[in-house]
Amino acid sequence: MEGATPSVLCSLFVIMLILLIPDTSVAEPRSQIIQLIRGNRLTASVPNFVGTMETLSEQVRARGYGVAVTGTRRDATYGISQCYGDLSLLDCVLCFSEARTVLPQCFPYNGRIYLDGCFMRVENYMFYDQYLGPEDMHVCGNRTTKGTLFQQNARQAIQQAVVNAPTNNGTARAQASVPGPSNETAYVLANCWKTLSANSCAACLQNASASMLGCLPWSEGRALYTGCFMRYSDTNFLNAISASGGSSSRGKVVVIVIVVVSSVVVLGAAAFVGFSIWKNKQIQKKRKGANDVKKLVKILDQNNLNFKYSTLDKATGSFDEANKLGQGGFGTVYKGVLADGREIAVKRLFFNNKHTAADFYNEVNIISSVQHKNLTRLLGCSCSGTENLLVYEFLPNQSLDRFIFDPIKGKALNWKKRFEIIIGTAEGLVYLHENTETRIIHRDIKASNILLDSRLRAKIADFGLARSFQEDKESHKHCHCWHIRIYGSRILSTRSANRKSRRLQLWSSSTRDCYWKTK
Repeated sequence: MEGATPSVLCSLFVIMLILLIPDTSVAEPRSQIIQLIRGNRLTASVPNFVGTMETLSEQVRARGYGVAVTGTRRDATYGISQCYGDLSLLDCVLCFSEARTVLPQCFPYNGRIYLDGCFMRVENYMFYDQYLGPEDMHVCGNRTTKGTLFQQNARQAIQQAVVNAPTNNGTARAQASVPGPSNETAYVLANCWKTLSANSCAACLQNASASMLGCLPWSEGRALYTGCFMRYSDTNFLNAISASGGSSSRGKVVVIVIVVVSSVVVLGAAAFVGFSIWKNKQIQKKRKGANDVKKLVKILDQNNLNFKYSTLDKATGSFDEANKLGQGGFGTVYKGVLADGREIAVKRLFFNNKHTAADFYNEVNIISSVQHKNLTRLLGCSCSGTENLLVYEFLPNQSLDRFIFDPIKGKALNWKKRFEIIIGTAEGLVYLHENTETRIIHRDIKASNILLDSRLRAKIADFGLARSFQEDKESHKHCHCWHIRIYGSRILSTRSANRKSRRLQLWSSSTRDCYWKTK
């Protein structure tokens, strides 16, 4: 059953339901499905969907129509169901049972279903006063065509129903005929939903009738509109309206059986569909994660970005404390020397619980493609050992905070050099925001994340990591006062492309707020 689709499952339930229903109706319930329309808006949840169905079922069983809402605000599910005016209550329940069994095929999306005897619709917003919509259509019979006399009768009967329905509780039936040897009688039914006003009903029927007349000269046509239903035919499909609304005790039993069985069917189908969707997503997620890791590892190997853990362990002296350069929100950094003499900086990462190998490799793949003179260059990574490591170019002067907070080193930064560092940092941020295929928001710009090369040029570090790693809250206690603040409107244009998150990256304060601790 794992591969069964919701539509196949619901079809099996429909067959079971039909086999359980004996033919006890005194008229024709007209439970033929004309159109099932699935929308593209997600309904809130299985419980709300089922709750709305249950409420509609109770109301339809009592009075032939129902309006229901389950949940509140964004989680709400709205529904309406109504039988056409010439159906008895028993036939109405039979038609509704068919609609209720088939409509869940649309779940988890919104949907509506038109049958020849009833209508049903479920949405995630309040739609009760709508009478026109983009899904409105007419459906024509294509078996026989009729002559001029029938077409005249059809137009006359349609017009009569359109006029009578708004003032007759939203429903009207009409027929027009001329005595003769051949059958040229036209039978018409018009029905508006009870949530519409008389004016809205009239507007809906006028539009629906104009559309349905396009079916002539075919012998049958239907208009399926947001707020109403119309049908004409050369066959008398109209049921006689009984003065007494009662039915036999056997019929009442049948109604109870139908309601109980259909309730069980809908609950079971909804639960099965929800579970199947969740289970399939979990399976696909696991398969995709494993495949993504293999692909990304292969890409990193091809680009010489994947370091062996043993290589980095040896280069840093087994991560000796003597080689420790510093510690930040994302990990501890060590100086290392490779076998060929190259100096590197190795960062041991602190993962949060949600981080996966696929996320890590994907992050490395993105960051390694970002190349700019004011960004720290990523040389590769290692995820094969007991921990995850990033390998960067080694910058001998380390971070900016070691200069601006040191009374001796700070003398090496005159105001010209400081201005160059400010401009370099801004250019690096602009490149991350605007000029890369994957736009990156740093979200942790501070002096300790701005490194200086041998010529004291600024290079931004830790870009991209804030999206996947949980920041060390302790580090913020000491660094939030020392953020470099640059007047954003002087660095980046205020085009619509500059979204709020990117504008916030460059603090909107003037350059006089830029604080440099000096002697």
